[in-house]
Amino acid sequence: MNDEQLLRYSRHILLDEISIEGQQQLLAAHVLVIGAGGLGSPVALYLGCAGVGHLTLVDHDRVEATNLQRQIAHSTARIGEFKAHSAQKAVAALNPDVRVTPVTERADEALLERLVPQADLVLDCTDNFATRHAINRACVRHKKPLVSGAAIRFDGQIAVYDPRSAESPCYACVFPESERLEETQCASMGVFAPLVGIVGTVQAAEALKLLCGIGQPLTGRLLLLDGRSMRWDEMQLQRHSGCTVCGKAQQ
Repeated sequence: MNDEQLLRYSRHILLDEISIEGQQQLLAAHVLVIGAGGLGSPVALYLGCAGVGHLTLVDHDRVEATNLQRQIAHSTARIGEFKAHSAQKAVAALNPDVRVTPVTERADEALLERLVPQADLVLDCTDNFATRHAINRACVRHKKPLVSGAAIRFDGQIAVYDPRSAESPCYACVFPESERLEETQCASMGVFAPLVGIVGTVQAAEALKLLCGIGQPLTGRLLLLDGRSMRWDEMQLQRHSGCTVCGKAQQ
């Protein structure tokens, strides 16, 4: 690190758990963030200002006026721009040293097969089950840790699925593809503005912990937030041997 970086990241370096070695790990890391909306905004901003060296931001949507109630990486002036490009500008304004690669394609199987192997870590900041399952399959296939978040109305959840660990479940163990879960989106259900910030910030924290190898990640745990009462609950998650994605038959 040069003198400017030592100053910029000094508050991280002062932490014994991170120090210079951990900050260097962050600077060398490549993180894939899928979704640059409500969750992806705080994720991209915090990972960028924390010094993650390379961020790939995937989002095929454009900024709309209705996004600005909660998607803090975007601005009125950037309505109509691709969210990935808008978030790239927001990160650059905080930390121009971070390399941000915007991808304005839909996160389908082919794109994930190309991008996931290149990353050290993947963050799922999307809002639909089909994409979440596709991301999970790619992460299991390439053994990449996945930090998953979701938020709707006043309810949020965060978990870490790490296929490098024999004990870790995958997303499909908890939410099987065979179960037709009701799809709820904020366009029809609404979402409390700070909720996505809370969930996205926790996702960013878990990502930084995983990259630095510090603390206890949310692997095997599902953190649930009721924003009405500001109550956190936790569920222990188990890996399912019969899981169609990570089960023994797939190993």
